[in-house]
Amino acid sequence: MNEEWQPPRLDGTVAVVTGASRGVGRGIALALGSAGATVYVTGRSTRTDGSTENLPGTIEETAEAVTARGGEGVAVACDHTSEEANQALAERIGAERDGRLDLLVNNAWAGYERSADVRFDAPYWKQPMWRYDLCAGSLRAQYDVTRALTPMMLERDSGLIVGVGFTDGDIYLGQAAYDVFKNGSDRMTRAFAGDLRKQQIAAVSVHPGFVNTERVAAAWEAMGEGPAAVLHSPEYVGRAIAELAADPKVMDRTGQILAAGDLAREYGFTDTDGRQPPPFRLEGRMTLATRMDRLNRLVAAQRSS
Repeated sequence: MNEEWQPPRLDGTVAVVTGASRGVGRGIALALGSAGATVYVTGRSTRTDGSTENLPGTIEETAEAVTARGGEGVAVACDHTSEEANQALAERIGAERDGRLDLLVNNAWAGYERSADVRFDAPYWKQPMWRYDLCAGSLRAQYDVTRALTPMMLERDSGLIVGVGFTDGDIYLGQAAYDVFKNGSDRMTRAFAGDLRKQQIAAVSVHPGFVNTERVAAAWEAMGEGPAAVLHSPEYVGRAIAELAADPKVMDRTGQILAAGDLAREYGFTDTDGRQPPPFRLEGRMTLATRMDRLNRLVAAQRSS
């Protein structure tokens, strides 16, 4: 497939994308911008205070790119582990947008930080507690920002909450804290859907495959797989979320875990290169050891990208 993506129109939609300085968060914000949405781009990386772990990308750069795409990007420096910061974000949106919020994307994740300090896939008895705390803090941050922003959706009885996850069913993800809290993110989003069951506010988890970077492609090459069909750009996930946000029947999906590759087939969109990568799933016929080894190598490649 080589058709250019025709984004759904989200003019007037107000969205928050957390952790959008770079990576998947940036890709989501850009896709929403292409659809005409107003996007509050949040994160800790700013031009004035520097970027997280000196990685490229800032909230200002993403916000400007959203505006260049035809939407409106609004950069907000925010550490979502702070209850005060989350409440201040809610108050700002309430004041600037007359209390309107249509879409919240919980993408921020600090669990990859300090990856070089201790091997990421070391067994739990060799893992420092600060790594557990980073993963736990990320999930708490998602909970708190959702708690702070949901009342605006309740006021209009309309909205969509999206958690960005990464799991492969019952397969252990190769690091105890990472496994627990990535699975916990999906479970929490399902809980949001349960609490919102009497409202017209949907809550779903969207799972990327592997974001296409040189490091990830090299990992697949090393396994003799060739450039994997499941690799995709950060915007592939954003296109999936834009389509969900525009779907008048999105409530039918509330509480579900959705793969970007499956959504691409259903909605008929492609990645930025015209391909339609399938969802990432490890083959059932592999042994547990082989599945874990491949998953660990891919996660290691992705986090270092």
